[in-house]
Amino acid sequence: MNAPCDLCEAAVVTKRYFANDECWIGDCEICLVPMVVWRVHDATPPPEVKRRLHDALRDVATTRFADGDWRIDDHMRNIPEHYHAHARPPFAWKAPPS
Repeated sequence: MNAPCDLCEAAVVTKRYFANDECWIGDCEICLVPMVVWRVHDATPPPEVKRRLHDALRDVATTRFADGDWRIDDHMRNIPEHYHAHARPPFAWKAPPS
């Protein structure tokens, strides 16, 4: 039996910014930056869905990080089987491996 998916559960444990039938956006429980979560348990949304998810995250991040210094990071480290992306400010960017 597969373990339950925390992103599918969508428990509100941090600030919630937005929700609709396609996605929800809240602060990531681990890194506390805005994160968009596709409501479908799948790691690869079609390009048009991914664009809409990123647009919704962009709207939230533009308000949250008023200086505009942030980027979308959709490398799914902890839950790779369910699509989500973070809006990361500079302090959360990691230097590339040398």
